[in-house]
Amino acid sequence: MLHRQLHLHSVLAFGLAYLAPIIVLGTFGVISEKSHGGTAGSYLIALVAMLLTAASYGRLAREIPMAGSAYTYVRRTVSDHLGFLVGWGSMLDYVFIPMVIWLIGASYLNAQFPAVPDWAWILIFIVSTTALNILGIKVADKANLVLLAIEVLVIALFTIFAIYAVTHHGHSLLSSAPLTGKPFSVLALSAGAATAAYSFLGFDAVTTLTEETVDAKRTIPRAIMLTALVGGGIFIASTYVTELVHPLITVVDVDSAAFEIAKGIGGAFLSAVFLTGLIVGQFASGIAAQASASRLMYAMGRDGVLPRRFFGVLAPRTGTPRNAILVVAVVGLIGCFLDVSTSTSFINFGAFIAFGMVNVSAIFLTRRHAAAGTRTNPVLGYLLPGLGVLVVFYLLTQLDLPALVVGGSWLIIGIGVLTALTRGFHRPPPDMTDAA
Repeated sequence: MLHRQLHLHSVLAFGLAYLAPIIVLGTFGVISEKSHGGTAGSYLIALVAMLLTAASYGRLAREIPMAGSAYTYVRRTVSDHLGFLVGWGSMLDYVFIPMVIWLIGASYLNAQFPAVPDWAWILIFIVSTTALNILGIKVADKANLVLLAIEVLVIALFTIFAIYAVTHHGHSLLSSAPLTGKPFSVLALSAGAATAAYSFLGFDAVTTLTEETVDAKRTIPRAIMLTALVGGGIFIASTYVTELVHPLITVVDVDSAAFEIAKGIGGAFLSAVFLTGLIVGQFASGIAAQASASRLMYAMGRDGVLPRRFFGVLAPRTGTPRNAILVVAVVGLIGCFLDVSTSTSFINFGAFIAFGMVNVSAIFLTRRHAAAGTRTNPVLGYLLPGLGVLVVFYLLTQLDLPALVVGGSWLIIGIGVLTALTRGFHRPPPDMTDAA
């Protein structure tokens, strides 16, 4: 049995470390391009959507005090079959997230060392992280805290240099442009927000610590909200300042825009610090993401959702899900043919489906309480999660067409798998609790 020993500050630190705040600079260029220079505004829209969803996560974590996920909550409040499809959609995120992490890291390394192509850096990331995961090496919690401290330090240093550059050129630090973009466009800001949501992926991961947290019914909901709020504050503040300095620097490649800006405002020193912080963060995140994805696929193989003979086995010598790890590595090779914008859209599709259904679950939970005669707050029970559903699914429609095609196709495959596993919906779907 797990020991309850984590308090709010520990859970919050875990959530922020999982977010990897420096990623906000890693995706700055593509979001700035989509939002017409309104990156901070796009992050503000994404934050509103995440806070609405965080409120629903908090309610569900309070009502279902177990290590949970979107899959768990949907299955317990709405439907076994819809829960399965949410878990299936989440698998798309898990499998593609390592690829995106490697691709972002490769884009920035290529900007520093243009003689080495992106695909070569991607291969280096894949081979090194795959080898470590097959050997069973994991990133410890203390290492995550050190990594978080390094990331925050790099962001702070970048921000200080950016503020100096803006004021040194006689410009004001007060401007609406980073929030509205030029020209202002709701569609452009929304398109940027759809990509910006990638930076928030993992804010709900603290629900997995429920069984190890002291007074989880109070601590976990607060930690979820604080993770989204603090993370969002870092994202908005850093992109606001970066947008102010952006016009002063000529950016050649939007995929590595923040690196070029760092080089322009801080020379070799800041660019080296920035690149080191980003790559260390990407490498550690890649190890954890590949390990998580492989464990998900192993658990689904063990439960019969995926082919058991291939996915549901462990390597005899290392005790790791070697086959699943290699599958994630092969999927990572797709990154050689994609850009950062398209790849982040792929994983946001599954995340938006999960976030939307968490809000639906909160509404169903309220209806259940009302039917049982329990007094309910219509604002918390219906209005906020309802707005969460609308905002999240609106952002879903703003994703790139390839992401909608891939995500929609994946869901159709999931429906086919579910139909086969349940013999035409006549049997309950297999339990994916350990997986999702």
